Amino acid sequence: MSKFGLKVEEGKEGKNGEPSIGPVYRNPIAKNGFPSADPDLSTAWQLFRSAVEKYPGNRMLGWRDFKDGKWGPYNWKTYKEAYEETLQTGSALRAHGIKPGARIGIYGANCPQWIVAMEACSAHSLICVPLYDTLGSGAVDFIIEHAEIDIVFVQDKKVKELLNEECTHAKRLKLIVCFTSLQQEEKDKAVSMNIKPYSWNEFLNMGKENPSEPSPPQPLDICTIMYTSGTSGEPKGVILTHENMTASVTGVDHFMEEFEDKMTVDDVYISFLPLAHILDRMIEEFFFHRGASVGYFHGNINEIQEDMMELKPTFLAGVPRVYEKVHEGVLKALEELNPFRRHMFHVLYNFKLKWMNLGYKQKYASRLADLLAFRKVKNRLGGRIRLIVSGGAPLSSEVEEFLRVTSCGFVLQGYGLTETCGLATIGHPDEMCMLGTVGPPFVFTEVRLEEVPEMGYDPLADPPRGEICVRGRTTFAGYYKNPELTREAIKDGWFHTGDIGEMMPNGVVKVIDRKKNVIKLSQGEYVALEYLEKVYGIAPIVEDIWVYGNSFKSMLVAVVVPHEGNMKKWADKNGHKGSITELCSLQDLNQYVLLELKSAAERNKLRGFENIKGVILEPQPFEFDKELVTATMKKRRERLLQRYKVDIDDLYKRLNAAAKH
Repeated sequence: MSKFGLKVEEGKEGKNGEPSIGPVYRNPIAKNGFPSADPDLSTAWQLFRSAVEKYPGNRMLGWRDFKDGKWGPYNWKTYKEAYEETLQTGSALRAHGIKPGARIGIYGANCPQWIVAMEACSAHSLICVPLYDTLGSGAVDFIIEHAEIDIVFVQDKKVKELLNEECTHAKRLKLIVCFTSLQQEEKDKAVSMNIKPYSWNEFLNMGKENPSEPSPPQPLDICTIMYTSGTSGEPKGVILTHENMTASVTGVDHFMEEFEDKMTVDDVYISFLPLAHILDRMIEEFFFHRGASVGYFHGNINEIQEDMMELKPTFLAGVPRVYEKVHEGVLKALEELNPFRRHMFHVLYNFKLKWMNLGYKQKYASRLADLLAFRKVKNRLGGRIRLIVSGGAPLSSEVEEFLRVTSCGFVLQGYGLTETCGLATIGHPDEMCMLGTVGPPFVFTEVRLEEVPEMGYDPLADPPRGEICVRGRTTFAGYYKNPELTREAIKDGWFHTGDIGEMMPNGVVKVIDRKKNVIKLSQGEYVALEYLEKVYGIAPIVEDIWVYGNSFKSMLVAVVVPHEGNMKKWADKNGHKGSITELCSLQDLNQYVLLELKSAAERNKLRGFENIKGVILEPQPFEFDKELVTATMKKRRERLLQRYKVDIDDLYKRLNAAAKH
């Protein structure tokens, strides 16, 4: 058996109440220690400078303009052009008295200006702080205050939100720079708040007139503070240094040396995952390092296929929901074929899969099947895709296998968090044994499992299972202004991820669970189930509630025990009679409960993905069955799932069917 992760240290049994720890694993490239760092590529600024020197005329940043009622072709900025704008932006910041170490906010959708502002921060030892509102309505306000941000680069569509009265801390801002230009009323509003407003071109001109030499950072200086959703309460600011960034980028260089297929300057990445998240940020940093091109989607995720047909990318990265949609789209197209052609598709699929399972590379497994059936799948993705990466949440084995067979490209999963600066593990292309796993440790990462006794996970058992712990050059420096949370997360130098993994015999990690009752939906968003149960439990119609979701689904459902008194009041008012069980079977009551949950969500300002999309009504309280709750009335989630699995599967089927119509 090939070993993809190597054991470099034995595990230890826990003593005196301490948890057991599993063996330490590394990537074979780092068998005798991590590769040495290149002193000329030790900061994000050096990575960019070096790429500009090597590839000045290459296409770097691509975007589409809206003209005559439609989106035009991609326009491109070269590396040299982006570099010149970066110098001008940095000079304008310095002309406003901004000094190294200041926190600079960037708020808006992915676009070339986002990257120029980010690189300008690196050039002058400033700290880039992405702002984004999927963390909740008050998150932007919280981050501005918490990170003490004085300047924000902002997309035109976000200016209103930034200057909104609810964003109370915006008044601390000294300067806003719009990615394009501001409306007169927005300028007036900013001025009335003592904020100096600039359009993009005005700011660049200011930099041209007041040139300033860069003040490059040191490797251990902070590069970015990325805020990520906490399990409850406020967002956490993850501190990532320049060393974290460069280790992540150069580690991919080392990793890719192992494979015969090489990246080239002609590779093109389509960027639609938010730049405020670590996955997209690190992919773009790597593409720039290699002199390749990044094209931005035009802003509507539902029209992403049109962007792909125009851009013809060679690399696609997404969360599982993106690939589930591709899978659903192909299956739907198959249903419309005549029975013979549909049968032939399945025959060719199984034929190619058989050869891939025997060890053949996907591009040699069946050229005939690719020609007759699968190039159409490839064409749906623009026709040039060479590599597909899934991250952010586990990808189901069914969808992963489907893409491996039909996309005519490499497909792999990676695993990582903001706290690991992207990759902590990475799968290998063409290795079918990695199906359903996230691969071995990344080049600059060590991985071990730690016992979670309350969940029955033991890293010294067979199979070895436990909380995934990570350390290495890409591991974050701590949570900004939160030493207590940092101490909780990093113990003895090991970052505790909160994810439960299984170590496979070949040194590959499989993510199987979450510690605590926090789950990740298929679009990559975290959801704290117990917190939601508290929020929804306040609704008068709810006696008890169990919220369910998993990483292969994009929406939440719940089993609700209705409050008997309030349910009877509703029944009397609406002319319904019957026992509690009979009332619970009424579709009208089901809809009423959903509406009440929706009201509770709105009152508590829950985010869209925290809304309950479907409910099962249970006439009997959970505590009547001691199998379902502990002695202290805590829900036994696994047993609740066993009890309601058939109903939940049926509910998801109905919700998915409704979403398609």
